[in-house]
Amino acid sequence: MTSGQDESKRQGRGRLHRLFDTNFLDYTSYVIRERAIPDVDDGLKPVQRRILQTLHNMDDGRFHKVANVVGETMKLHPHGDQSIFAALVNLANKGYLIERQGNFGNIFTGDQASAARYIECRLTPLARETLFNKDLTEFIDSYDGRMQEPVTLPAKLPLLLLLGAEGIAVGMATKIMPHNFCELLQAQIDYLQGREFTLLPDFPRGGLVDVTDYNHGNGRIRCRARIEERDEKTIVIRELPYNLTTQALIDSVEKATRAGKLRITSINDYTAEEVEIEIKLARGIYAEETIDALYAFTDCELSVSPSLVVIQDNMPAQPTVEEVLRRNTDRLVGFLEQELRMELERLKEKLHARRLEQIFIEERLYKQIEEKINYRAVISTVRQALAPYAEELDRKVSKDDVERLLEIRIRRISRYDINRQQKEIRAIERNIARIEKHLQDMVGYTVNYIQDLLDRYGKQYPRKSELRQFDEVDARAAALANIKVVYNRESGFLGHKITMTDKKKDLAVTCSEYDRLLLIFKDGLYKVIHPADKFFVGSDLLWFGVVGKDLVFNVIYRNGLENRSYVKRFRMPKFIINREYRLFPEHRRSIIQMLAVGEKGVRARISFVPSSRARYNSMEIDLDDYLIKGVTARGKSLGSRVVRRVTDITGKPPRKKVEPVTLPGFGAPKEQ
Repeated sequence: MTSGQDESKRQGRGRLHRLFDTNFLDYTSYVIRERAIPDVDDGLKPVQRRILQTLHNMDDGRFHKVANVVGETMKLHPHGDQSIFAALVNLANKGYLIERQGNFGNIFTGDQASAARYIECRLTPLARETLFNKDLTEFIDSYDGRMQEPVTLPAKLPLLLLLGAEGIAVGMATKIMPHNFCELLQAQIDYLQGREFTLLPDFPRGGLVDVTDYNHGNGRIRCRARIEERDEKTIVIRELPYNLTTQALIDSVEKATRAGKLRITSINDYTAEEVEIEIKLARGIYAEETIDALYAFTDCELSVSPSLVVIQDNMPAQPTVEEVLRRNTDRLVGFLEQELRMELERLKEKLHARRLEQIFIEERLYKQIEEKINYRAVISTVRQALAPYAEELDRKVSKDDVERLLEIRIRRISRYDINRQQKEIRAIERNIARIEKHLQDMVGYTVNYIQDLLDRYGKQYPRKSELRQFDEVDARAAALANIKVVYNRESGFLGHKITMTDKKKDLAVTCSEYDRLLLIFKDGLYKVIHPADKFFVGSDLLWFGVVGKDLVFNVIYRNGLENRSYVKRFRMPKFIINREYRLFPEHRRSIIQMLAVGEKGVRARISFVPSSRARYNSMEIDLDDYLIKGVTARGKSLGSRVVRRVTDITGKPPRKKVEPVTLPGFGAPKEQ
């Protein structure tokens, strides 16, 4: 291959890379701005905005077939009908902007809506009142240039925070929590009046919400189902966590039951208009202990991580909820001021027209045009006749004003009522004065507007989620102790799949999957392990049990190097899983002679090797008399005599007390 061919190939690859880069950037920008991320100003994604605009265009007060609405929306939205239908159902089920008729599915159970040809919808009065104003809306051509669609709707509600949103774009995602209608509007009033405000989520499925780690639209939220104890054997779930259906919740409960974390006999879903999931418990299991297990091992408790990403000034941004509300409120003030100024202009034009009409008729100016033979002369005559009254008018008389006067019919002139005309003019003047007063105090006017919405619509939207601070559920404490771990001394295996063959020699303990097991061997070795299916430990295991921080161990052991016995007491030692430790130095003749667990009441009988010089060959001791020290302490010596046997006599009556006698080679216990 020649150098020229190599260069041509490199140039071709470079052009291909640039083509991919350019197209990918275009695709990324499109997905972020036109599909997945809502706009901060009206809180809507493009498909939602087009649906609402279509409903407004079709609005005649009656319900429309959803199939017709979807078809009309396709004139604005360059995607398939299913995406529009899904977005419409989702928006309608939020309950603020679209009124439903028919089966729109069930947000609690996750049931799907009926086909679009069977169900109907229309705008709610709240949407008609707060979303649309042609004079305030900027329109652009639709994708095919045949229609006009809004850039953003002039929304007078903080829709972004009211509805919430979720979306996954290229390189970013958004998860905005919904908030309560009344709390949002009250926060707007607080902002306008200079007071501090706090915004916290409110979910349509209700439930309990812990916002301890919520960070102004980001952070973390813990959501719980509302669980009631009907009786000690029956639990009822009344409300759901955020974005969870009853079927998903039941699946998580059944999964936990199969894993042995719960014991239930049945679970039934009676949900219709309200959530009702009934759980019947197994024999020996009670509601109080099971509720914690539901929060620990099922989706009755979920952790949600909000991410407030929006399109702001045509670019992705991540503001706080307070910044969004302040921006929406400032925008509301601007919209209301524009509406007032436009209304003021219309009233002034109406007043000007009424005054011209009054002058034209009451002063009989129409008499002056009776002899005029051409249109130009008529116009000129009317203008000259109105000139002396210029001071009574707000502006100069235009050609359009003159033409409107000339269109007045003789019948209207003959029936002209001076008193009624004066009354209407005074009413217009009062309205003008009222609007001018509002314009001087836009904050007060906006507060009154918001308060009016609150008074009329607030009762329809009470808070559904209860704010509460949760205690952490200890999964270990909530877990069922349903694993029986057996140590078979003959085989040397330990685990919950091992069968006990000799009840006198074999050991067994019941624990949960979260517990840890402490193993102590005869030679003083100990270690901690997880509950295992089958684990070989050998034949020298002396004791094993569930790890507990309050356990106190009483040990009498023989130090093989000195051939002396010692007593030591210690609490549950710290450990690393599966690492081996020792209670005393390793020696082939060192051995544990007695091991008992308990902080009080442990007693032992010490039997010494018989001696002709000794007055007695055994004694009884209370281990309570020895201090509890660290696991590495040597302990107290039982004297120089060789201990032949140690017997645990805890709970047995003591022998007749013998006067203590100090024998040669055997003194009182002495701490080493």
